[in-house]
Amino acid sequence: MTIQTIERAPTATGIAIKGKQVAGQEQVLTSGALGLLTKLCEMFGPEVEQLIQARNQKQQRIDGGELPDFLIETKKVRDSRWQIRGIPDDLQDRRVEITGPVDRKMVINALNANAKVYMADFEDSLAPTWKKVIEGQQNLMDAVNGTISYTAPETGKHYSLNDDPAVLICRVRGLHLPEKHLEFNDKPIAAALVDFCLYFYHNHRQLLENGSGPYFYIPKMESHLEARWWAKVFNYVEQRFCLAPGTIKCTCLIETLPAVFEMDEILYELRSNIVALNCGRWDYIFSYIKTLKQHSDRILPDRQDLTMDKDFLNAYSRLLVKTCHKRGALAMGGMAAFIPAKTERENNEVLAKVRRDKELEARNGHDGTWVAHPGLADTAMSIFNEFIGNNHVNQLHITRDVDAPIQARELLSPCDGKRTEAGMRLNIRIALQYIEAWISGNGCVPIYGLMEDAATAEISRASIWQWIKHQQRLDSGELVTKALFKTMLVEELATVKTEVGPDSFTHGNYTQAAVLLEQITLADELVDFLTLPGYEMLTA
Repeated sequence: MTIQTIERAPTATGIAIKGKQVAGQEQVLTSGALGLLTKLCEMFGPEVEQLIQARNQKQQRIDGGELPDFLIETKKVRDSRWQIRGIPDDLQDRRVEITGPVDRKMVINALNANAKVYMADFEDSLAPTWKKVIEGQQNLMDAVNGTISYTAPETGKHYSLNDDPAVLICRVRGLHLPEKHLEFNDKPIAAALVDFCLYFYHNHRQLLENGSGPYFYIPKMESHLEARWWAKVFNYVEQRFCLAPGTIKCTCLIETLPAVFEMDEILYELRSNIVALNCGRWDYIFSYIKTLKQHSDRILPDRQDLTMDKDFLNAYSRLLVKTCHKRGALAMGGMAAFIPAKTERENNEVLAKVRRDKELEARNGHDGTWVAHPGLADTAMSIFNEFIGNNHVNQLHITRDVDAPIQARELLSPCDGKRTEAGMRLNIRIALQYIEAWISGNGCVPIYGLMEDAATAEISRASIWQWIKHQQRLDSGELVTKALFKTMLVEELATVKTEVGPDSFTHGNYTQAAVLLEQITLADELVDFLTLPGYEMLTA
Protein backbone atom coordinates (compact mmCIF):
# COMPACT_ATOMS: atom_id res chain seq x y z
CA MET A 1 0.00 0.00 0.00
CA THR A 2 1.38 3.40 -0.96
CA ILE A 3 1.07 6.09 1.69
CA GLN A 4 1.62 9.74 0.88
CA THR A 5 2.13 12.42 3.50
CA ILE A 6 -0.05 15.40 2.71
CA GLU A 7 -2.00 18.09 4.47
CA ARG A 8 -5.20 18.97 2.71
CA ALA A 9 -7.09 22.21 2.71
CA PRO A 10 -10.62 22.11 4.10
CA THR A 11 -13.09 20.28 1.89
CA ALA A 12 -16.18 21.91 0.48
CA THR A 13 -18.00 20.75 3.60
CA GLY A 14 -15.71 22.68 5.95
CA ILE A 15 -13.91 19.62 7.30
CA ALA A 16 -10.13 19.43 6.97
CA ILE A 17 -8.56 16.03 6.32
CA LYS A 18 -5.12 16.01 7.92
CA GLY A 19 -1.99 13.97 7.50
CA LYS A 20 -1.59 10.79 5.54
CA GLN A 21 -3.88 9.59 2.79
CA VAL A 22 -4.52 5.86 2.93
CA ALA A 23 -5.94 3.47 0.37
CA GLY A 24 -9.74 3.44 0.30
CA GLN A 25 -10.08 6.83 1.95
CA GLU A 26 -12.12 8.20 -0.95
CA GLN A 27 -14.68 5.39 -0.61
CA VAL A 28 -15.18 6.17 3.08
CA LEU A 29 -14.86 9.96 3.19
CA THR A 30 -17.39 10.66 0.43
CA SER A 31 -19.01 14.06 0.03
CA GLY A 32 -22.25 12.69 1.46
CA ALA A 33 -20.57 11.24 4.54
CA LEU A 34 -18.60 14.43 5.14
CA GLY A 35 -21.74 16.48 4.63
CA LEU A 36 -23.49 14.57 7.42
CA LEU A 37 -20.41 14.79 9.64
CA THR A 38 -20.30 18.56 9.11
CA LYS A 39 -23.88 18.95 10.31
CA LEU A 40 -23.21 16.74 13.33
CA CYS A 41 -20.16 18.83 14.21
CA GLU A 42 -22.10 22.08 13.82
CA MET A 43 -25.07 20.97 15.88
CA PHE A 44 -23.60 18.64 18.50
CA GLY A 45 -19.82 19.12 18.55
CA PRO A 46 -19.72 22.10 20.96
CA GLU A 47 -21.69 20.21 23.60
CA VAL A 48 -19.08 17.45 23.80
CA GLU A 49 -16.66 19.82 25.53
CA GLN A 50 -19.38 20.83 27.98
CA LEU A 51 -20.10 17.20 28.82
CA ILE A 52 -16.42 16.52 29.47
CA GLN A 53 -16.29 19.60 31.70
CA ALA A 54 -19.29 18.30 33.64
CA ARG A 55 -17.43 15.02 34.18
CA ASN A 56 -14.44 16.91 35.55
CA GLN A 57 -16.57 19.04 37.87
CA LYS A 58 -18.28 15.97 39.30
CA GLN A 59 -14.90 14.31 39.79
CA GLN A 60 -13.64 17.35 41.67
CA ARG A 61 -16.53 17.04 44.12
CA ILE A 62 -15.76 13.35 44.66
CA ASP A 63 -12.06 14.15 45.11
CA GLY A 64 -13.17 16.64 47.77
CA GLY A 65 -14.86 13.93 49.82
CA GLU A 66 -18.30 13.44 48.24
CA LEU A 67 -19.27 9.87 47.37
CA PRO A 68 -21.27 8.92 44.26
CA ASP A 69 -24.96 8.35 44.94
CA PHE A 70 -28.33 8.17 43.22
CA LEU A 71 -29.47 11.61 42.07
CA ILE A 72 -32.11 13.39 44.11
CA GLU A 73 -33.25 15.51 41.17
CA THR A 74 -34.13 12.50 39.01
CA LYS A 75 -35.91 10.42 41.68
CA LYS A 76 -39.21 10.85 39.79
CA VAL A 77 -37.72 9.10 36.74
CA ARG A 78 -36.60 6.16 38.88
CA ASP A 79 -39.93 5.89 40.71
CA SER A 80 -42.36 6.31 37.78
CA ARG A 81 -43.67 3.62 35.41
CA TRP A 82 -42.30 3.67 31.85
CA GLN A 83 -40.54 1.37 29.42
CA ILE A 84 -38.26 1.66 26.42
CA ARG A 85 -39.83 1.74 22.93
CA GLY A 86 -39.01 -1.88 22.10
CA ILE A 87 -36.41 -4.34 20.83
CA PRO A 88 -36.12 -5.40 17.14
CA ASP A 89 -36.55 -9.09 16.38
CA ASP A 90 -32.89 -9.66 15.53
CA LEU A 91 -31.77 -8.19 18.88
CA GLN A 92 -34.15 -10.20 21.08
CA ASP A 93 -31.71 -13.11 21.37
CA ARG A 94 -28.24 -11.98 22.41
CA ARG A 95 -27.23 -14.86 24.66
CA VAL A 96 -23.63 -14.83 23.37
CA GLU A 97 -21.84 -11.89 21.78
CA ILE A 98 -18.31 -11.98 20.44
CA THR A 99 -16.23 -8.82 20.43
CA GLY A 100 -13.11 -7.74 18.62
CA PRO A 101 -11.44 -5.15 16.43
CA VAL A 102 -12.44 -4.40 12.85
CA ASP A 103 -9.55 -6.19 11.10
CA ARG A 104 -10.80 -7.93 7.98
CA LYS A 105 -10.07 -11.52 9.06
CA MET A 106 -11.46 -10.84 12.53
CA VAL A 107 -14.69 -9.44 11.11
CA ILE A 108 -15.27 -12.60 9.05
CA ASN A 109 -14.38 -15.03 11.84
CA ALA A 110 -16.51 -13.17 14.40
CA LEU A 111 -19.54 -13.01 12.13
CA ASN A 112 -19.14 -16.76 11.48
CA ALA A 113 -18.68 -17.72 15.15
CA ASN A 114 -21.31 -19.54 17.20
CA ALA A 115 -22.55 -16.23 18.58
CA LYS A 116 -25.73 -14.24 18.16
CA VAL A 117 -24.01 -10.85 17.86
CA TYR A 118 -20.62 -9.53 16.79
CA MET A 119 -19.61 -6.23 18.35
CA ALA A 120 -17.21 -4.65 15.86
CA ASP A 121 -14.98 -2.47 17.97
CA PHE A 122 -13.48 0.90 17.08
CA GLU A 123 -12.77 1.51 20.77
CA ASP A 124 -10.78 -0.40 23.41
CA SER A 125 -9.56 -3.26 21.20
CA LEU A 126 -8.47 -1.00 18.32
CA ALA A 127 -5.36 1.18 18.27
CA PRO A 128 -6.88 3.93 16.09
CA THR A 129 -4.27 4.55 13.45
CA TRP A 130 -5.82 6.38 10.50
CA LYS A 131 -5.22 3.36 8.30
CA LYS A 132 -7.09 1.06 10.70
CA VAL A 133 -9.99 3.48 11.13
CA ILE A 134 -10.49 3.74 7.37
CA GLU A 135 -9.94 0.03 6.72
CA GLY A 136 -12.31 -0.82 9.56
CA GLN A 137 -15.11 1.20 8.00
CA GLN A 138 -14.42 -0.45 4.62
CA ASN A 139 -14.50 -3.90 6.21
CA LEU A 140 -17.86 -3.26 7.84
CA MET A 141 -19.27 -1.87 4.58
CA ASP A 142 -18.24 -5.07 2.81
CA ALA A 143 -19.63 -7.21 5.65
CA VAL A 144 -23.01 -5.48 5.51
CA ASN A 145 -23.08 -5.90 1.73
CA GLY A 146 -22.13 -9.59 2.09
CA THR A 147 -19.08 -9.23 -0.12
CA ILE A 148 -16.33 -9.42 2.47
CA SER A 149 -13.59 -12.04 1.96
CA TYR A 150 -9.95 -12.46 2.90
CA THR A 151 -7.05 -14.62 1.78
CA ALA A 152 -4.17 -15.00 4.24
CA PRO A 153 -0.96 -14.09 2.40
CA GLU A 154 1.21 -16.46 4.43
CA THR A 155 -0.96 -19.59 4.02
CA GLY A 156 -3.31 -18.85 1.13
CA LYS A 157 -6.28 -19.79 3.34
CA HIS A 158 -9.49 -18.15 2.17
CA TYR A 159 -12.12 -16.69 4.50
CA SER A 160 -15.68 -15.69 3.55
CA LEU A 161 -19.04 -15.20 5.26
CA ASN A 162 -21.31 -18.08 6.15
CA ASP A 163 -24.96 -18.00 5.13
CA ASP A 164 -26.26 -16.94 8.55
CA PRO A 165 -23.78 -14.53 10.12
CA ALA A 166 -24.18 -12.94 13.54
CA VAL A 167 -25.98 -9.62 13.96
CA LEU A 168 -23.55 -6.73 13.56
CA ILE A 169 -23.24 -3.96 16.16
CA CYS A 170 -20.66 -1.18 15.85
CA ARG A 171 -18.94 0.14 18.98
CA VAL A 172 -17.84 3.73 18.51
CA ARG A 173 -15.07 5.43 20.46
CA GLY A 174 -15.77 7.29 23.70
CA LEU A 175 -16.63 10.98 23.91
CA HIS A 176 -13.25 11.82 25.44
CA LEU A 177 -11.28 10.63 22.39
CA PRO A 178 -10.43 12.90 19.43
CA GLU A 179 -9.91 11.92 15.80
CA LYS A 180 -6.89 14.01 14.93
CA HIS A 181 -7.06 13.23 11.20
CA LEU A 182 -10.34 15.13 10.80
CA GLU A 183 -10.76 18.72 11.93
CA PHE A 184 -13.74 21.04 12.07
CA ASN A 185 -13.11 24.73 12.78
CA ASP A 186 -9.42 23.86 13.29
CA LYS A 187 -10.15 21.39 16.09
CA PRO A 188 -10.05 17.58 16.01
CA ILE A 189 -13.52 16.07 15.74
CA ALA A 190 -14.87 13.86 18.52
CA ALA A 191 -14.03 10.32 17.44
CA ALA A 192 -17.47 9.12 18.58
CA LEU A 193 -19.14 11.34 15.98
CA VAL A 194 -16.74 10.17 13.27
CA ASP A 195 -17.32 6.46 13.92
CA PHE A 196 -21.08 6.84 14.27
CA CYS A 197 -21.46 9.02 11.20
CA LEU A 198 -19.39 6.90 8.83
CA TYR A 199 -20.93 3.58 9.86
CA PHE A 200 -24.48 4.91 9.77
CA TYR A 201 -24.14 6.80 6.50
CA HIS A 202 -22.62 3.97 4.49
CA ASN A 203 -24.64 1.08 5.91
CA HIS A 204 -28.07 2.04 7.21
CA ARG A 205 -29.99 1.41 3.98
CA GLN A 206 -28.43 -2.00 3.34
CA LEU A 207 -28.82 -3.01 6.99
CA LEU A 208 -32.53 -2.24 6.84
CA GLU A 209 -32.86 -4.15 3.57
CA ASN A 210 -31.13 -7.07 5.29
CA GLY A 211 -33.84 -7.09 7.95
CA SER A 212 -31.54 -5.58 10.57
CA GLY A 213 -30.69 -1.95 11.31
CA PRO A 214 -28.03 0.56 12.33
CA TYR A 215 -27.08 -0.74 15.77
CA PHE A 216 -24.43 0.78 18.05
CA TYR A 217 -22.61 0.17 21.31
CA ILE A 218 -21.92 3.38 23.26
CA PRO A 219 -18.94 3.18 25.67
CA LYS A 220 -17.61 5.12 28.67
CA MET A 221 -20.86 6.97 29.41
CA GLU A 222 -20.85 8.74 32.77
CA SER A 223 -24.23 10.47 33.06
CA HIS A 224 -27.77 10.71 31.73
CA LEU A 225 -26.83 14.08 30.23
CA GLU A 226 -24.47 12.23 27.89
CA ALA A 227 -27.32 9.83 27.08
CA ARG A 228 -29.50 12.86 26.29
CA TRP A 229 -26.82 14.12 23.90
CA TRP A 230 -26.77 10.79 22.07
CA ALA A 231 -30.58 10.80 21.91
CA LYS A 232 -30.48 14.19 20.19
CA VAL A 233 -27.88 12.94 17.70
CA PHE A 234 -29.98 9.86 16.88
CA ASN A 235 -33.20 11.87 16.57
CA TYR A 236 -31.61 14.38 14.21
CA VAL A 237 -30.15 11.68 11.95
CA GLU A 238 -33.41 9.73 11.85
CA GLN A 239 -35.30 12.84 10.79
CA ARG A 240 -32.66 13.86 8.24
CA PHE A 241 -32.87 10.44 6.55
CA CYS A 242 -36.67 10.10 6.87
CA LEU A 243 -36.41 7.09 9.16
CA ALA A 244 -39.04 6.11 11.70
CA PRO A 245 -38.22 7.22 15.26
CA GLY A 246 -36.28 4.50 17.03
CA THR A 247 -34.75 3.02 13.86
CA ILE A 248 -31.27 3.57 15.27
CA LYS A 249 -30.74 1.24 18.23
CA CYS A 250 -28.02 1.33 20.84
CA THR A 251 -26.67 -0.59 23.80
CA CYS A 252 -24.90 1.47 26.46
CA LEU A 253 -21.99 0.08 28.42
CA ILE A 254 -22.27 0.73 32.13
CA GLU A 255 -18.53 0.67 32.67
CA THR A 256 -18.02 3.75 34.82
CA LEU A 257 -18.84 4.11 38.49
CA PRO A 258 -20.83 7.36 38.02
CA ALA A 259 -23.06 5.72 35.40
CA VAL A 260 -24.17 2.86 37.65
CA PHE A 261 -26.07 5.40 39.75
CA GLU A 262 -27.90 6.74 36.66
CA MET A 263 -28.98 3.61 34.80
CA ASP A 264 -32.70 4.39 34.99
CA GLU A 265 -32.03 7.89 33.78
CA ILE A 266 -29.82 6.71 30.90
CA LEU A 267 -32.52 4.30 29.76
CA TYR A 268 -35.13 7.07 30.06
CA GLU A 269 -33.20 9.63 28.02
CA LEU A 270 -32.58 7.08 25.25
CA ARG A 271 -35.89 5.25 25.59
CA SER A 272 -36.72 5.61 21.88
CA ASN A 273 -33.41 4.09 20.77
CA ILE A 274 -31.93 1.99 23.53
CA VAL A 275 -32.37 -1.79 23.78
CA ALA A 276 -29.89 -2.86 26.48
CA LEU A 277 -27.25 -2.00 29.04
CA ASN A 278 -24.02 -3.97 29.38
CA CYS A 279 -21.73 -4.75 32.33
CA GLY A 280 -18.34 -3.59 31.07
CA ARG A 281 -16.63 -5.06 34.09
CA TRP A 282 -12.95 -4.36 33.39
CA ASP A 283 -13.44 -0.69 32.64
CA TYR A 284 -15.82 -0.55 35.61
CA ILE A 285 -13.04 -1.75 37.92
CA PHE A 286 -10.71 0.86 36.43
CA SER A 287 -13.40 3.52 36.90
CA TYR A 288 -13.87 2.48 40.55
CA ILE A 289 -10.18 3.17 41.14
CA LYS A 290 -10.19 6.40 39.12
CA THR A 291 -13.38 7.83 40.59
CA LEU A 292 -12.46 7.04 44.21
CA LYS A 293 -8.76 7.77 43.80
CA GLN A 294 -8.64 10.20 46.74
CA HIS A 295 -10.53 7.89 49.10
CA SER A 296 -8.02 5.89 51.13
CA ASP A 297 -10.67 3.43 52.36
CA ARG A 298 -11.47 2.16 48.83
CA ILE A 299 -8.21 0.49 47.81
CA LEU A 300 -8.55 -2.54 45.53
CA PRO A 301 -6.39 -5.69 45.76
CA ASP A 302 -4.63 -7.62 42.99
CA ARG A 303 -6.60 -7.66 39.73
CA GLN A 304 -6.76 -11.47 39.87
CA ASP A 305 -8.88 -11.22 43.05
CA LEU A 306 -11.48 -8.96 41.41
CA THR A 307 -14.00 -11.57 40.38
CA MET A 308 -17.71 -10.94 39.87
CA ASP A 309 -18.64 -12.57 43.18
CA LYS A 310 -17.06 -9.65 45.06
CA ASP A 311 -19.76 -7.61 46.80
CA PHE A 312 -19.38 -4.37 44.86
CA LEU A 313 -19.25 -6.16 41.51
CA ASN A 314 -22.10 -8.56 42.24
CA ALA A 315 -24.30 -5.65 43.38
CA TYR A 316 -23.49 -3.85 40.11
CA SER A 317 -24.50 -6.91 38.07
CA ARG A 318 -27.75 -7.48 39.96
CA LEU A 319 -28.78 -3.82 39.87
CA LEU A 320 -28.19 -3.67 36.12
CA VAL A 321 -30.41 -6.72 35.56
CA LYS A 322 -33.17 -5.41 37.81
CA THR A 323 -33.10 -1.93 36.25
CA CYS A 324 -33.06 -3.14 32.67
CA HIS A 325 -35.80 -5.73 33.02
CA LYS A 326 -38.06 -3.29 34.84
CA ARG A 327 -37.84 -1.05 31.76
CA GLY A 328 -38.10 -3.78 29.11
CA ALA A 329 -34.41 -3.61 28.17
CA LEU A 330 -31.92 -6.47 27.93
CA ALA A 331 -29.15 -6.80 30.51
CA MET A 332 -25.89 -7.96 28.97
CA GLY A 333 -23.13 -9.61 30.98
CA GLY A 334 -19.42 -8.98 30.85
CA MET A 335 -16.36 -10.27 29.05
CA ALA A 336 -14.74 -13.68 29.26
CA ALA A 337 -11.27 -12.60 28.20
CA PHE A 338 -9.76 -16.09 28.26
CA ILE A 339 -8.40 -17.69 25.10
CA PRO A 340 -8.13 -21.44 24.49
CA ALA A 341 -4.97 -23.01 25.90
CA LYS A 342 -2.58 -25.31 24.03
CA THR A 343 -2.84 -28.39 26.25
CA GLU A 344 -6.02 -30.27 27.13
CA ARG A 345 -5.43 -29.88 30.86
CA GLU A 346 -4.89 -26.14 30.64
CA ASN A 347 -7.84 -25.75 28.31
CA ASN A 348 -10.11 -27.61 30.71
CA GLU A 349 -9.04 -25.19 33.45
CA VAL A 350 -9.85 -22.23 31.19
CA LEU A 351 -13.28 -23.61 30.34
CA ALA A 352 -14.01 -24.29 34.02
CA LYS A 353 -13.28 -20.64 34.85
CA VAL A 354 -15.48 -19.47 31.99
CA ARG A 355 -18.32 -21.73 33.16
CA ARG A 356 -18.20 -20.39 36.73
CA ASP A 357 -18.22 -16.81 35.50
CA LYS A 358 -21.04 -17.29 33.00
CA GLU A 359 -23.16 -19.34 35.40
CA LEU A 360 -23.03 -16.44 37.87
CA GLU A 361 -24.16 -14.00 35.19
CA ALA A 362 -26.93 -16.25 33.93
CA ARG A 363 -28.11 -16.95 37.49
CA ASN A 364 -28.24 -13.19 38.16
CA GLY A 365 -30.62 -12.89 35.20
CA HIS A 366 -28.41 -11.54 32.44
CA ASP A 367 -29.75 -12.05 28.92
CA GLY A 368 -26.38 -12.73 27.36
CA THR A 369 -22.65 -12.40 27.74
CA TRP A 370 -19.42 -11.54 25.94
CA VAL A 371 -16.56 -13.73 24.77
CA ALA A 372 -13.31 -12.57 23.20
CA HIS A 373 -12.50 -15.74 21.27
CA PRO A 374 -14.63 -18.02 19.04
CA GLY A 375 -13.27 -21.02 20.95
CA LEU A 376 -15.25 -19.96 24.05
CA ALA A 377 -18.55 -19.32 22.28
CA ASP A 378 -19.83 -22.90 22.57
CA THR A 379 -19.20 -23.02 26.32
CA ALA A 380 -20.93 -19.70 26.96
CA MET A 381 -23.80 -20.65 24.64
CA SER A 382 -24.43 -23.96 26.43
CA ILE A 383 -24.69 -22.21 29.79
CA PHE A 384 -27.13 -19.54 28.61
CA ASN A 385 -29.13 -22.16 26.70
CA GLU A 386 -29.53 -24.05 29.97
CA PHE A 387 -30.69 -21.02 31.94
CA ILE A 388 -32.88 -19.46 29.23
CA GLY A 389 -34.48 -22.76 28.23
CA ASN A 390 -36.60 -23.60 25.20
CA ASN A 391 -39.51 -21.27 25.88
CA HIS A 392 -37.62 -17.97 25.89
CA VAL A 393 -34.94 -16.15 23.89
CA ASN A 394 -33.82 -13.99 26.82
CA GLN A 395 -34.45 -13.58 30.56
CA LEU A 396 -36.63 -10.46 30.51
CA HIS A 397 -39.13 -12.42 32.58
CA ILE A 398 -36.69 -12.41 35.51
CA THR A 399 -37.51 -9.14 37.29
CA ARG A 400 -35.61 -9.58 40.59
CA ASP A 401 -38.52 -7.75 42.23
CA VAL A 402 -38.05 -9.78 45.39
CA ASP A 403 -34.54 -8.41 45.84
CA ALA A 404 -33.96 -5.85 48.52
CA PRO A 405 -33.14 -2.41 47.09
CA ILE A 406 -29.46 -2.11 46.27
CA GLN A 407 -28.01 0.85 48.13
CA ALA A 408 -25.07 3.06 47.24
CA ARG A 409 -23.00 1.56 50.05
CA GLU A 410 -23.15 -1.86 48.35
CA LEU A 411 -21.95 -0.44 45.04
CA LEU A 412 -19.10 1.34 46.83
CA SER A 413 -18.20 -1.38 49.31
CA PRO A 414 -14.47 -1.87 49.83
CA CYS A 415 -13.03 -5.11 48.50
CA ASP A 416 -10.87 -7.44 50.54
CA GLY A 417 -7.89 -9.19 49.02
CA LYS A 418 -4.12 -9.26 48.93
CA ARG A 419 -1.73 -6.83 47.33
CA THR A 420 1.21 -8.99 46.38
CA GLU A 421 4.62 -8.52 44.84
CA ALA A 422 3.71 -11.09 42.19
CA GLY A 423 0.51 -9.17 41.42
CA MET A 424 2.36 -5.87 41.13
CA ARG A 425 5.00 -7.35 38.86
CA LEU A 426 2.32 -8.97 36.71
CA ASN A 427 0.57 -5.61 36.42
CA ILE A 428 3.79 -4.07 35.17
CA ARG A 429 4.46 -6.79 32.59
CA ILE A 430 0.88 -6.74 31.30
CA ALA A 431 0.83 -2.96 31.04
CA LEU A 432 4.23 -2.92 29.31
CA GLN A 433 3.23 -5.48 26.71
CA TYR A 434 -0.17 -3.97 26.06
CA ILE A 435 1.08 -0.39 25.76
CA GLU A 436 3.88 -1.53 23.44
CA ALA A 437 1.35 -3.28 21.21
CA TRP A 438 -1.06 -0.32 21.31
CA ILE A 439 1.46 2.34 20.30
CA SER A 440 2.64 -0.08 17.60
CA GLY A 441 -0.90 -0.15 16.19
CA ASN A 442 -2.40 -3.29 17.77
CA GLY A 443 -5.15 -2.85 20.35
CA CYS A 444 -6.20 -6.48 20.91
CA VAL A 445 -3.38 -8.55 22.36
CA PRO A 446 -3.08 -12.11 23.77
CA ILE A 447 -1.10 -11.86 27.02
CA TYR A 448 -0.66 -14.75 29.48
CA GLY A 449 -3.77 -16.60 28.28
CA LEU A 450 -6.10 -13.60 28.12
CA MET A 451 -7.20 -11.50 25.16
CA GLU A 452 -6.48 -8.07 26.54
CA ASP A 453 -7.70 -4.64 25.49
CA ALA A 454 -7.08 -1.15 26.85
CA ALA A 455 -9.07 -1.76 30.05
CA THR A 456 -6.47 -4.28 31.21
CA ALA A 457 -3.59 -1.85 31.05
CA GLU A 458 -5.77 0.82 32.66
CA ILE A 459 -6.45 -1.38 35.71
CA SER A 460 -2.82 -2.45 35.91
CA ARG A 461 -1.30 1.01 35.97
CA ALA A 462 -4.11 2.60 38.03
CA SER A 463 -3.81 -0.06 40.74
CA ILE A 464 -0.12 0.67 41.21
CA TRP A 465 -0.79 4.43 41.20
CA GLN A 466 -3.42 3.90 43.90
CA TRP A 467 -1.11 1.76 46.04
CA ILE A 468 1.65 4.39 45.81
CA LYS A 469 -0.75 7.26 46.48
CA HIS A 470 -2.17 5.70 49.65
CA GLN A 471 1.08 4.11 50.89
CA GLN A 472 -0.12 0.54 50.72
CA ARG A 473 2.00 -2.41 51.78
CA LEU A 474 2.37 -5.67 49.90
CA ASP A 475 1.58 -8.89 51.73
CA SER A 476 5.32 -9.17 52.32
CA GLY A 477 5.18 -5.97 54.36
CA GLU A 478 7.08 -3.91 51.79
CA LEU A 479 5.81 -0.35 51.26
CA VAL A 480 4.76 0.44 47.68
CA THR A 481 6.69 3.56 46.66
CA LYS A 482 7.73 5.31 43.49
CA ALA A 483 11.23 3.95 43.98
CA LEU A 484 9.93 0.39 44.32
CA PHE A 485 7.91 0.77 41.13
CA LYS A 486 10.93 2.11 39.22
CA THR A 487 13.04 -0.82 40.37
CA MET A 488 10.39 -3.34 39.40
CA LEU A 489 9.83 -1.61 36.05
CA VAL A 490 13.48 -2.08 35.09
CA GLU A 491 13.44 -5.70 36.24
CA GLU A 492 10.15 -6.56 34.52
CA LEU A 493 11.23 -4.86 31.31
CA ALA A 494 14.17 -7.28 31.30
CA THR A 495 11.75 -10.16 31.95
CA VAL A 496 9.60 -9.10 29.02
CA LYS A 497 12.69 -8.94 26.84
CA THR A 498 13.45 -12.56 27.75
CA GLU A 499 9.86 -13.61 27.10
CA VAL A 500 9.46 -11.98 23.68
CA GLY A 501 13.05 -12.55 22.55
CA PRO A 502 15.80 -10.01 21.85
CA ASP A 503 14.88 -9.56 18.18
CA SER A 504 11.21 -8.73 18.84
CA PHE A 505 12.25 -6.52 21.74
CA THR A 506 14.77 -4.58 19.67
CA HIS A 507 12.36 -4.03 16.79
CA GLY A 508 9.42 -3.22 19.06
CA ASN A 509 8.48 -0.15 21.06
CA TYR A 510 9.10 -1.57 24.52
CA THR A 511 11.38 1.23 25.69
CA GLN A 512 8.81 3.84 24.64
CA ALA A 513 6.10 1.82 26.40
CA ALA A 514 8.18 1.76 29.59
CA VAL A 515 8.66 5.53 29.45
CA LEU A 516 4.92 6.10 29.02
CA LEU A 517 4.04 3.61 31.76
CA GLU A 518 6.43 5.31 34.17
CA GLN A 519 5.07 8.76 33.35
CA ILE A 520 1.42 7.89 33.90
CA THR A 521 2.02 5.66 36.94
CA LEU A 522 4.17 8.18 38.79
CA ALA A 523 2.16 11.28 37.86
CA ASP A 524 0.88 13.22 40.87
CA GLU A 525 -2.61 13.24 39.34
CA LEU A 526 -4.02 10.02 37.88
CA VAL A 527 -4.09 10.32 34.09
CA ASP A 528 -7.70 9.88 32.92
CA PHE A 529 -6.99 7.48 30.05
CA LEU A 530 -3.64 6.10 28.91
CA THR A 531 -4.98 6.12 25.34
CA LEU A 532 -4.86 9.93 25.32
CA PRO A 533 -1.04 10.24 25.67
CA GLY A 534 -0.74 6.95 23.78
CA TYR A 535 -2.65 8.42 20.85
CA GLU A 536 0.03 11.06 20.42
CA MET A 537 2.59 8.26 20.01
CA LEU A 538 0.73 6.48 17.21
CA THR A 539 2.72 7.12 14.07
CA ALA A 540 0.05 6.50 11.42
